[in-house]
Amino acid sequence: MGSFHAAPTLRPFLLADAPRLAVLFRESIEALTEDFYDEGQRAAWAARADDEAAFTAKLAKALTLVALVEKEIAGFAALEKNERVEMLYVHPDFARRGVGSALLDALEKLAAARRAARLEVEASDAARNFFANRGFTAQSRNTVELDGEWLGRTRMTKELVKPEVDPRLAAPTGRPQ
Repeated sequence: MGSFHAAPTLRPFLLADAPRLAVLFRESIEALTEDFYDEGQRAAWAARADDEAAFTAKLAKALTLVALVEKEIAGFAALEKNERVEMLYVHPDFARRGVGSALLDALEKLAAARRAARLEVEASDAARNFFANRGFTAQSRNTVELDGEWLGRTRMTKELVKPEVDPRLAAPTGRPQ
């Protein structure tokens, strides 16, 4: 995986993607969060992908997008209930190159098109600035327990702009024309 200049392309999650996304999930946590969480915390977090069936089901239940760069999976993101960013992970080789931003932009557009008023996320300490730089504001600080390890995170929200509606597609007024 070298450098790239093209914008990532996005596509829907396929069940066949699950094993690769589980590996990406673990690699992302291990490499991109070590300044924020200790080894035990990272291992407990990464273990969420050990049960492949449960991990696959979680991805399939959400609206999950996969980012590709030069046909290689570079990241993924999942939107739950049209208003919650449940997962957003980028492979370390593609970090800070626009993959996460492309995924989040797409989730925001999808949520707004589905009439969500806001997006929320439980941002890890490693991802907090990423979300803050994209207009999310901190609401509360909390912790989550994973296999006896406590990880800090921040609940963040962003108000969404409703998409413009083409007046030709608006509901009829009931007046004869």
